[in-house]
Amino acid sequence: MIRKLRRRLLRASRSGDLAAGPPQPDTPPVGPPPAGWRRLLVAATPSATRFALLLLLLTAFAVALLLVPHPEPTALPDLADRMGRLAPVAGVLGGALLLVALVPRTFITLASGAIFGALEGAAYALGAALLAAAIGFAVGRVLGREFVAERVRGRLARLDRWFTRQSVLGVVTVRLLPISGFGLVSYGYGTTGARVLPFLVGSVIASAPTAFGYAAVGAAVTSPGGINWFAAAPASLGFIASAVLLARWWRAERRLRRPLP
Repeated sequence: MIRKLRRRLLRASRSGDLAAGPPQPDTPPVGPPPAGWRRLLVAATPSATRFALLLLLLTAFAVALLLVPHPEPTALPDLADRMGRLAPVAGVLGGALLLVALVPRTFITLASGAIFGALEGAAYALGAALLAAAIGFAVGRVLGREFVAERVRGRLARLDRWFTRQSVLGVVTVRLLPISGFGLVSYGYGTTGARVLPFLVGSVIASAPTAFGYAAVGAAVTSPGGINWFAAAPASLGFIASAVLLARWWRAERRLRRPLP
């Protein structure tokens, strides 16, 4: 009786092993990806990709600025004569595109004065500055704003809020400070929460004094006998405005740091 029971148990164990199939190798547990892979996944987000594209664009402009030769100022009036009535439009559009490509605004204004004269050159240079500010701001806002908003913390977050609350006077202050080129500041403003209308108005106001001065110098290069040097007088307003704005900013900072009674 006991032998029959053992046989039945042996047969049942053998049939269970066959039904279960051959033994399977142990599979390692699935865990979270390593830290390096997590950083790559975070870096591959759409906002980071657009920000990387913005940095690549600025780098390409900087390299082209170093490699491409600059034209001679004395040859610019002949180029305007060949273009005829389209010369003002081409001057504004071409100047704006060059400013967006990080060409210094000083060169653009000098060239505009050499081509069109002191007063007209200053007006066309201001038009180019306005258009370039709008383009640079739009590109910075599309490619860089989301990335910056997701990652700023601490003091950078307070600085971003300051740009968001900034008025026309604040934009003029930043534009007059010798911190960076015209085009690069436009891209940088786009990555902040700044409002577009105060930015554009402040950019034009800050560009006006030096536009008249450098356009007068550019006109003097090509026609030294026919220049009215009173056209260069507004350039002195830039130094006066810079001193006044810096003094107001310093007083405001001292009031904020003063302890409450």
